[in-house]
Amino acid sequence: MNKIYKDAASALDGLLFDGMTIMAGGFGLCGIPEHAILALREHGAKNLTVISNNCGVDEFGLGILLKSGQIQKMVSSYVGENKLFEKLYLSGELELEFNPQGTLAERIRAGGSGIPAFFTKTGVGTIVAEGKETRQFNGETYVMETALRADLAIIKAWRSDHEGNLVFRKTARNFNPLMAMAGKVCVVEVEELVENGIIDPDAIHTPGIFVQRIVHGQHFEKRIEFKTTREG
Repeated sequence: MNKIYKDAASALDGLLFDGMTIMAGGFGLCGIPEHAILALREHGAKNLTVISNNCGVDEFGLGILLKSGQIQKMVSSYVGENKLFEKLYLSGELELEFNPQGTLAERIRAGGSGIPAFFTKTGVGTIVAEGKETRQFNGETYVMETALRADLAIIKAWRSDHEGNLVFRKTARNFNPLMAMAGKVCVVEVEELVENGIIDPDAIHTPGIFVQRIVHGQHFEKRIEFKTTREG
């Protein structure tokens, strides 16, 4: 089966619909699927629920889908770098489900592993635990968190072969491997596309069984949120 698509738009063809749930990899602007996000904007699918650690920044990353009004709800951990996000949330135009960062990662991992729910101490006694089941284990209180799944996962990897065996580069790995497992369909954009057998099996971070469509992306911007330098 050929998994290679010429661009993000063709890779997303037939997968997008109004009201769907999408997982988008990345942490800040590191390891985000830039081309897939742009293709989503051009498609125009709306009323989206997006599961992502954060929502990009104004004018870049997932922030462009906020600007176009396509996102109805965010399931996130951190949203502090996006002024439009703040405005939409405070005005009631955007729904938000906040998660402690580790809880968000584990909910995604559980979804990809077939685990419907798990118990954690994180959030006990706070608004995070309101309305959720709690249980005692060894004299400690834990709150139950449910798994997260998505209709589609859009992720970014450094290298892939033609079967979709993926290698991520350093911190750009972040949420990407977890989301590859938790989406019903996974579309990955990669910087390097190599022939099968080139990647050392021990170096593979995500096996190709989790990947359905591959885009060999070009001209990644890889923006930096805050560039900090030190005088020499």
